[in-house]
Amino acid sequence: MESSALNLVNATLNWVTFALNAPSARAVVFGVHIGGHLFVEVLLLVVIVFLLSQKSYKHPKRPLTKKEIDELCDEWVPESLIPPITEEMQSEPPVLESAAGPHTIINGKEVVNFASANYLGFIGHEKLLESCTSALEKYGVGSCGPRGFYGTIDVHLDCEARIAKFLGTPDSILYSYGLSTMFSAIPCFCKKGDIIVVDEGVHWGIQNGLYLSRSTIVYFKHNDMDSLEKTLEKINVKNQQAEKVRRYIVVEAVYQNSGQISPLDKIIRLKEKYRFRVLLDESNSFGVLGSSGRGLTEYCGVPIEKIDIITAAMGHALATEGGFCTGSARVINHQRLSSSGYVFSASLPPYLASAAITAIDVLEQNPHLTSKLKENVAILWKGLSDLQGLSVASNPESPIVFLRLEKSTGSVKSDLQFLEDIADRALKEESIFVVVSKRSTLDKCPLPVGLRLFVSAAHSECDLLKASSSLKRVAAAVLSDLIHR
Repeated sequence: MESSALNLVNATLNWVTFALNAPSARAVVFGVHIGGHLFVEVLLLVVIVFLLSQKSYKHPKRPLTKKEIDELCDEWVPESLIPPITEEMQSEPPVLESAAGPHTIINGKEVVNFASANYLGFIGHEKLLESCTSALEKYGVGSCGPRGFYGTIDVHLDCEARIAKFLGTPDSILYSYGLSTMFSAIPCFCKKGDIIVVDEGVHWGIQNGLYLSRSTIVYFKHNDMDSLEKTLEKINVKNQQAEKVRRYIVVEAVYQNSGQISPLDKIIRLKEKYRFRVLLDESNSFGVLGSSGRGLTEYCGVPIEKIDIITAAMGHALATEGGFCTGSARVINHQRLSSSGYVFSASLPPYLASAAITAIDVLEQNPHLTSKLKENVAILWKGLSDLQGLSVASNPESPIVFLRLEKSTGSVKSDLQFLEDIADRALKEESIFVVVSKRSTLDKCPLPVGLRLFVSAAHSECDLLKASSSLKRVAAAVLSDLIHR
């Protein structure tokens, strides 16, 4: 048996040697001798072509039996439409049983409300209610159509003109929802291939607008002008054709996730030095900052025409709903044709536009409201100055007083638990309603979480002192172990 196998191997080797030494396997091309490897390569090529030309093997087709179908159906598990519901997602926020004014009702009990951005105290204002009632009687509730499809009502045009006049800009455009202003304005101007330099602390509405734009997004450190300048310089050096690419800086006037105020004068200097455009969101500064409430430009002494695009939600200081974008006539007219939130959404209900006009009128007639708000922020700041376990991270003139843990546990989940315990006990034991800056799974803001207090001009000094003393007691009780680590 072994000898026959050996004979077979020897015969095979002899055949291969003969084939390689055959004249057909040798050639001289341009004076170069080619040996038997040419024969082997041709043979391999023939084999590969033969294999590729063959049809792949398939199991013989036959219909599945009923039993096999039932087994497959029993084994099949559909993919979930939503991510798994975690314990944090199941928590339900308190439900308000009255208007979200400086005081509100929760679970039948009156509490001091620091959870609503009612900066000027316009919720429930008599003149706004009269304006809404009159508009409801004249126009009804809704508009039942987008602005370009018979949804434009004269009060919309009046509101746009009033905003533009108040801010000193050529024109304005109304959106029916505050967040849709940012969702729509950013991708309306910023396209694929453009470069957007944005503060890492911007709120989710801006983040979503950036995502929809498909532009190249570059983040700089939160409210850090050195980081911004380095980022702009790096982009200019790296991109040799930077001048041919549309480039934007996107910031908030008052950051919702920290309560910090943007140094607009420095941003403008960098904008002009590196030739960028600026998109500024004034949702938490419109009606708040500046001697007359005209926002960050007035507060920093920057001419408003130096800002290319300004957006704002009207659900905060004006206590209505919707949003607006203001700027040059070209900027506004472009949105009327290209902004999805304007073109495809039903227009702002007329009574809300009427309320916004009235709110601006009241603000202009009562400039002391911004001064009162500033005084209230100072009172709360002073009361919280020696708060144990928590520190005030916001700007002293910001209407958002932001409290962070002095010592983080190192886990966002654990930090949130401590903060939620403070908020829950403040509500149940002290009748002080504050909120935790909890973020959704879609929000990519990397800033630390904290407690957020929205100060209103309608808060009394007693409300502010009560809030500071109550938070001191509750924080000391909840954070006692964390403080003494």
